[in-house]
Amino acid sequence: LYYQPQVSLADGSLVGLEALLRWRHPEKGLLPAAAFLPFAEESGLIVPISQWMLKTACTQHQAWQSRGGAGLRLAVNQPTRQLKNISLADSVDRALADSGLSPQLLELELTENYLMENPELLVDKLAALKSRGVRLAVDDFGTGYSSLPYLKRFNVDRLKIDLSFVRRAPSDPGSRAVIEAVIAMAHSLGMRVTAEGVETREQEELLRRCGCDEGQGYLFARLSQQKFFLFGPGTGVFFSLQHQPA
Repeated sequence: LYYQPQVSLADGSLVGLEALLRWRHPEKGLLPAAAFLPFAEESGLIVPISQWMLKTACTQHQAWQSRGGAGLRLAVNQPTRQLKNISLADSVDRALADSGLSPQLLELELTENYLMENPELLVDKLAALKSRGVRLAVDDFGTGYSSLPYLKRFNVDRLKIDLSFVRRAPSDPGSRAVIEAVIAMAHSLGMRVTAEGVETREQEELLRRCGCDEGQGYLFARLSQQKFFLFGPGTGVFFSLQHQPA
C-alpha cells in the first residue's frame, strides 16, 4: 500500500489520504492497481486482496494517529466484487475492531459506474455501512450516469471528480463546465468535492476558483522516478508534508 495526500484547496492543509494498492513486479517494477486487479477479479482473489487492503490501511492509519495524523481521513477504494459480497459490512467491522480505528475516520470509495448498475441492491448495504459511522465517496465521478435521487438515497459524503476532466479543464471549456456543474450539484446536496489528478498550479487555481473543496495528485507530494508516491508502510513521512498554495 502507498498513500496519496488529499489537500484542502482553501488553505493547503492536509486533510486526508487515500490508500493505493501497488504490485512491485520483479520485472516490470511498480504497477498500478489497474494493471493487475482485472486478473484478480477473474481469479477470485479480489475479495481477500480487498480485505487485506482494508485491514492493513486501517491498522497503519491507527498507528499514525499518535504520530501527528490525528483526525485525518483515510480513503480506501472497494473493488466491485467486494461490494457484491454480502460480508462487506462484516469486513469493515473486523478491520475497525482489529485496528481500533474510529469509523468516522474511514471513507470507502465506490466507483460511479458500479453504483448505477444495480442501485436498488446497494441501498441497504450502503445504509448498513453508514449506520456504523463510515463515510462514503463516489470515485471517478463524471464518467458514468449517476441518478441524483440515488446519490441522495446512498447518503454519499463526497464526490471525486475524475482526473480526465481535471487534466483538460485549463484548455477545454466543456471540461470546466462539467467541473463547475458537479461542484454546484454536490454542494447543493450537502456533499464535498475532491478533484483527482491535480498536477499543475494552473489546475489547482482553476479548481479553487470553481469552489472545489480538495485536491489530490502529483502536485501535492514528492514522487519517485516512476511517478508513484513515496509514502510507504511505516514511514509516516506524509505527515511532514506542508503544501504551499499558489
